[in-house]
Amino acid sequence: MLLEEFLARFDLEGSVVLLEGKREVAEQDREKLIVLGRLLAERTVFTIFRSGNAPGADELFSQGVLEVAPKRLQVITPYKSHRKKSNKAYTTYSLDEMNVMSEPEVIYHSKIQKKNAKLVDAYVAGDKNSLSAKAAYLIRDTVKVLGTSEIPRAWFGIFYDDLENPLQGGTGHTISVCRENGVETINQKIWLNWI
Repeated sequence: MLLEEFLARFDLEGSVVLLEGKREVAEQDREKLIVLGRLLAERTVFTIFRSGNAPGADELFSQGVLEVAPKRLQVITPYKSHRKKSNKAYTTYSLDEMNVMSEPEVIYHSKIQKKNAKLVDAYVAGDKNSLSAKAAYLIRDTVKVLGTSEIPRAWFGIFYDDLENPLQGGTGHTISVCRENGVETINQKIWLNWI
């Protein structure tokens, strides 16, 4: 996909694009993520950019967006105080403020990997301990893609992944939720050609 195609398809009223990825970003790539965030914010008018407010790729992409269009940066967090000092988003949604029990599609897709099903079920049942805390991150990642009855779903996902060991951890979960639900994604193999 070329940048011009992306802009034509996704810079429309109501568009939400994920900008996120791995916590570990290669030193030679760090500035490139900022440049992409800035470029996309400069070249779009309507697009809302959504992040999970994690250190690494999320933070770097967001830094570029914030330089140009801070009102179009949106963050979904697993709990209200999550990295609060570093969260510069105009709009923040927290799982603490959501009734995830009333979002069956979110719960279903948060359990894509069977090993996480019990954690998610425990979290939804109200268990808030160190084990179920992991479920909050999985549910947050799912909400970023699917939205809720209050939050619009994502239209597209732009990721920075570990190309030698792809689709692992939270980034892998988020990409999997995108794929399961028809949300097109790209990684740096594509978007590096845009900058």
